[in-house]
Order: sequence, then C-alpha cells, then structure tokens
Amino acid sequence: MQPMRRVEPEAPGQLQWITRSDGLTAAEVAERVATGRTNVTEARTSRTIAEIVRANVLTVFNALLAALFVAILFTGRWQNGLFGLVVIANSGIGIVQEVRAKRTLDRLAVLNAPHARAIRDGVLVDIDVTAAVQDDLLEIHAGDQVPADGMVRESAGLEVDESVLTGESDPVAKNADDQVQSGSIVVAGEGRFQATAVGDNAYAAKLTAEARRYTVTRSELVSATNRLLKWITVVLVLVAPVLIWSQFRSADNHGWRDAITGTVAALVGMVPEGLVLLTSLAFVIATANLARRCTLVQELPAVEVLARVDVVCLDKTGTLTYGDVRFDRLELCPGADDVDVRAAIGLLTRTGDTNATAAALVDEFPASDWQPVGAVPFSSARKWSAVSTSEHGSWVLGAPEMVLHSPSSTLQSDARARADILAAAGSRVLLLASTDGTDGLTGDATLPRDLLPAALVVLAEHVREDAEETLRYFAEQGVALKVISGDNPRTVGAVAAALRLPGVSSAADAIDARNLTDDLDELGEVLDSRSVFGRVTPHQKRAFVQALQRRGHVVAMTGDGVNDALALKDADIGVAMGNATPATRAVAQLVLLDGRFAHLPDVVGEGRRVIANIERAANLFLVKNIYALVLAVIVAFTRVAYPLAPIQLTLISAVTIGVPAFALALGPNRRRYLPGFLHRVLRFAIPTGIVTGASAYLGYEATKLLDHGAGVAQARTTTTMVVLIVSMWTLLVLARPLSGWKIGLVATMAAAVALIVAIPPLGHGVFLLDVTPLRLAIAGVVGAAGALLVELTHRSITVLVGPLPDAHRQHR
Repeated sequence: MQPMRRVEPEAPGQLQWITRSDGLTAAEVAERVATGRTNVTEARTSRTIAEIVRANVLTVFNALLAALFVAILFTGRWQNGLFGLVVIANSGIGIVQEVRAKRTLDRLAVLNAPHARAIRDGVLVDIDVTAAVQDDLLEIHAGDQVPADGMVRESAGLEVDESVLTGESDPVAKNADDQVQSGSIVVAGEGRFQATAVGDNAYAAKLTAEARRYTVTRSELVSATNRLLKWITVVLVLVAPVLIWSQFRSADNHGWRDAITGTVAALVGMVPEGLVLLTSLAFVIATANLARRCTLVQELPAVEVLARVDVVCLDKTGTLTYGDVRFDRLELCPGADDVDVRAAIGLLTRTGDTNATAAALVDEFPASDWQPVGAVPFSSARKWSAVSTSEHGSWVLGAPEMVLHSPSSTLQSDARARADILAAAGSRVLLLASTDGTDGLTGDATLPRDLLPAALVVLAEHVREDAEETLRYFAEQGVALKVISGDNPRTVGAVAAALRLPGVSSAADAIDARNLTDDLDELGEVLDSRSVFGRVTPHQKRAFVQALQRRGHVVAMTGDGVNDALALKDADIGVAMGNATPATRAVAQLVLLDGRFAHLPDVVGEGRRVIANIERAANLFLVKNIYALVLAVIVAFTRVAYPLAPIQLTLISAVTIGVPAFALALGPNRRRYLPGFLHRVLRFAIPTGIVTGASAYLGYEATKLLDHGAGVAQARTTTTMVVLIVSMWTLLVLARPLSGWKIGLVATMAAAVALIVAIPPLGHGVFLLDVTPLRLAIAGVVGAAGALLVELTHRSITVLVGPLPDAHRQHR
C-alpha cells in the first residue's frame, strides 16, 4: 500500500496531498478533525439559546421600561411597578416558546441533514456532510450537491451545474484533474474527487448571499413593524422632555413622586412592549405547528411569505404522483429482436448513476454480458442516455420526442405516434433505438445518426390519493397552479386532467415547453393563460419562475429532483419533498419531510393565519400607543396630571390588548393575503386612538367638574373605566366577524374587570380604583359616546376605502 504523499503545487487549486485510491485511514481522519480541517460551517437552522435570550431581553424598549421601573421603585409606590413583571413575563414566554421550537427544528434538521459518501480504509461509507475532512476522497452522483471544493480524481460522464455559484446555466463536464466547487449540483454521471477546501474555507461558504443554505426572506410584517418601532422611538425622544417638564410643573401633582408617576405612566403607554414579542412568537409557534406536521421551516419569515403566495408551480413526479415509477410493459417495434432489446436495456440501466426510472427497470431486465466501449449518462437536459458496445452497436434510451426529434422514416413516425397515444393515456414512455455505429459516445453528448426504433418501454406512476383534494383547495383559495414537468406533455396533461386541475380537460391541453419563447415577458403571458407544461428543461423551470415574478406574482415552487433545485432557489418559497435529492433539499426553504403534498394547504394556512392575526393584534397595540401619545400631548399643553397611573395602564393593557392580542394572533384565520399591512393598521389605529385619548381626557375633566372634592386619584378611576369601555368596543370591532370563542374572549375580559372592581383589595388596593356610582355613571356615558365614535369611525373608513380584512367572512 502506497502512503499518502505530499506534492508541491504548481498552480493555485492543485493538490498538496494525493490521497490513495482507498481513501484516508481512521488515524488520518482523526488527525484532521483534531486540527479543525472539517466541513463544519456556521450555517444553522435556528438561533442559539444565548441569541434567543439576548433577542428577547436586551432590547431598546426593555431597557427603557427597566429604567422606568427603577424610577417607580424610588417613589415607593410598588403597585405602579407591576408593568415590570409584565415585561419579564413577555420575555420569559418568548424565550420558552422559541427554545421549544428550536429544539423541534433542530431535531428535524438532523433528520434532513445532507450526507456524503467517502472512501475510508478502502470502504465506501455514508457520513454527514459536516464529518468530511480535508483530503477525503468523496464520491458524487447525479442529484448530489458537491459538499466541498476539490479536484476530480475519477469521472464517469460527470457533469456539474455551477449556476448556483456562477450564474452560468449550462452544465460543465468534469474530467480527471478538473476543479469542482462546493454548492454546485451534479446533473449527470458520477465521479470521485479529493476535498481540497472544506467548511468555511470552501468557495460556497465564502459566497454567503448566493450559496448559504439559510438565507434571509423579506418579511412585510417584520419590515412594517420595524418602521413602526422607529417612528415610536422618534416620538418618545421628542415627547419625553416636554412631558417631564409639564408633570413637574403641574399643579395637580404634589411633589416629585406624583410627577415621576405621571411621566412613567405616559411613557409606558407609548411603548409597544408586546408587539415585537407577538410577531416573533406567532412565527415561532407557526413553525412549531408545521414541524408537528413533518414540515421543516428553515427560516421564520418564510411562514409569512406563504400567505402571499398566489402561484404554486408543481413538478408532477414526486408531487402529484408518488414518484415510484414501475415497469408496465414492453412493446417491440417491427424488426426488433426481444433478446437484444432486453440485453440493451439491462446494460443501459446499469451504466452511469441509477435514477428512479433505471431503478424501476433493473429488476425486469437482467444484467447483460455485452461489453460497453462508450457511454453518455442520462441528464434532465438531454432526457436520454446511450451506450456503445464492441459487437452490438450503439443503443439510446430516452424520451421518444428527444431520441427521434425529426422522424425521417415510416418506422420512426409510427414509433413516435404510438408513443404519443400511450402518453395521452397517462403512461410514461421511453423509446429504445439502435444504430450499428459507435461514433459520438466517447464523451460527446451527441445522438448517434440513423437511429432505428427498437422498442417502447411503458412505465406507470401512482397518483397520490390526496392530490385532487389539495389541488381543489388551492383553486378555491385563488392560488393559480402550474404543473411543469420534464415528462411528455401528453403524460403530464393526462395526469392533470385526471386530477381535475382547473383549465385542463384532456391531455391535449398541455403545452410542449420546447416550443416556448425565451423572452420572459412573452413567457409570462403564456403562463398566465395555461397551466400544464411538459418537456420543461431545468433552465426553463427557472425562467418560468422568473417570468411569473416579473408579472408581480409571489411564486412557490415544489419539487424533488435535481432538475428542480435551481428553480426552487429562485422562487419566493422553495418547497422540497422529503425524498428530494440532497441538492434540492439544500436550497429549499421548506422541506415536506414525509413527502406528502397534502401538507401544502397546512403550510399556506399557517402563513395566512400568522399575517392576518398579527395585523389584528398590531391594531390593538398601536391604538394604545396613539391614545397614550394623545394624552401626553394634552397634558403637556394643559399641565394637568397624567390621567392614568402606571398600574391602571397595566390593567387596561392586560385585558384589552395583551391577552386578547395573543388569543387573536394564535386563533384560526383563513383570510387571503392582502398587501398594505402598515397602511391598513395606521388607517384604523390613528383615528381610533385619537377618539380613545380624547374620551379619556373628557372623562378625567368631567369627574373633576361634576364630582365635587374629587382629586387626581378619583378622576383617574373614571378615566380608567372610560378607556376600558372604549377599548373593549375596539376589541369587538377588530375581532369581527364574531364567533363563539371570540365573544367568549371579550366576555371573559369584561368579567375579569368586573371582578377586580368588586373586590376592594384588588380594585382599590392594587389598581388604585376609587369607584362610586357617580364615577361609574360618568364613565358609562363618556365611554359609550367614545365607543359609538369608534364604531362610526370604523364604518366611515369602510365606506371610504373598503372594509377591514375579514369584515364579512365567518371563521370557525
């Protein structure tokens, strides 16, 4: 056995070490692991626990609330510091929920982790991609994503698509001594290469934005929430100094303790302490819900993007069908010999990498003793494979219209016509053809000349039982469906028609993608009017996605084969089936681990629930921020005491915003996505917040005017009750259409308030409420007037710019 030896490189990228053909030994692997030369990268499925804690605790608003909490403690009025406990509870809930989701996602990610094949101690073994080390001898096949940079040592028709890294779409043939780069995709053949750069030193790891597995998806919710937070921060900076000055100058306040209490109450009211938590928590819980349905979400905002999807592109094989192709029958062409046909098929299915079609034929056609002298492996772009023999000529097996693309004889025309009939019946058909020559099969992927049809190989696929119901769901939800496949258009059309895909009545409704233009605008027009396409190349699948996106569509792409990988990467959401090739799973943002297409409605439903319900909850939070700002501006000019104590704002926030917002955000909701989240929230929250703030101040002043002897504490009681009444009505407006659980939610919150008022140690002792019949009467009148104005405001907005989402739909 020759030892591994060092070689001085003559040029960049050449091997410094030459690994033996039997691979590294266990000792050599251990030495490289010890020195850190492994294929571990920084990419991961979720944040670390430390990052989760920091994200939930160390925020600007938490720091502000902590400072206000300390200020309240100095006043000695402990009740008013209870908002600090709410902050702790919010952070705790966020941490616990995200850690639970992280553990679920990490477990699923382990199941979905890609593997590599390494030759070690003379044995081919499966290892985790992260377990590969520098100088490993790795074996790659069609459908694999190259796990590390390296130099090819052996090649059997190896072709690699490097467009993920370079943007060039044409596959590149790789021979011995050629370089391969991590992140590229093997589209044909097989080979072995020696890893020269692994982990973060590999090429793909350096192209983070282009090739890293977990990318950043644009989220309208996150971006809109961040904009709101910036605006609120600016308002706080501007208002806080004026507010502090007015509270210390107010005649209603007696001493610095009253002034600090009023200032803290105003600032706490303007802080959206739960909005960010609620948004993140909704994403996390949706991700955990999908994980329980065997769906791995690789990035939280991807859940939201699902709500915006209006076109789903489907690959037939493995999505609408199980992908378990089985041999049906063999039809010989005139003049063909059955023995030679079977021998040729047996040789072709064992030459090159074994795909699903070859695997279905291996058991039916035994190995041949013919001696091959040249071969062209199958690829999704060519759609055929070929082999030449020393004594029996050359044989080609592939799609009939690709093998005999221009029939020049009656025999060829008859074979093509028969193949079309079989395809129209829903069968997959391969054509076997032969020629006496052997030219063109020594590496050049060119069809031999003068091919004679020898046989038609008829294959059958098993359509998924739940496919028709799933397609019907998408049609009812207004989501357009595009079936794009590399198979014969008639076969694809027959399957789509059998599943009652809208707009498809027969196999003839399918389009042959070979006749389509390369112009994206013209292609987009065709895609908007037709739904089924066959003979689509991997490059065309990418073009389909780009053409739809150019026309303003949000596109989800599903698939399982290597020919789907690049289109999945370009789509707004890439969805890989559980049995997908490693390359396809690596670029997808969602993985259906059990391969069930029927999970897609659950996935879309979770996305819609998240975006629709967070919008409702955001309205509640922003209304509070607006009325707190309105009150702050009023007291700044009038120099009266702030009309609410911090503990009273805590009560109002808990029963009209905190608990209801979480319940609404996590409840069922099938509303379709509507653009303009931030505009709709502001359209409702600003006028409603102004009405609530004005009503609160009116209740405060009315109490001081009508209730002789009433001071700040008594007037704050009335203000609290007014805000509770108006906010409860606001909650009812946002919860529409009302259902049993929503009515129960509002009734429970109202009952909680009544219970607090009825129990003096709670109402008076904790929440500082000094309730009398007169103050309740004032609050009832002013609160009812405010609630009426909220209703009229809502209806006016509906008349002027249309209804709020869900205003006329019932959800269970």
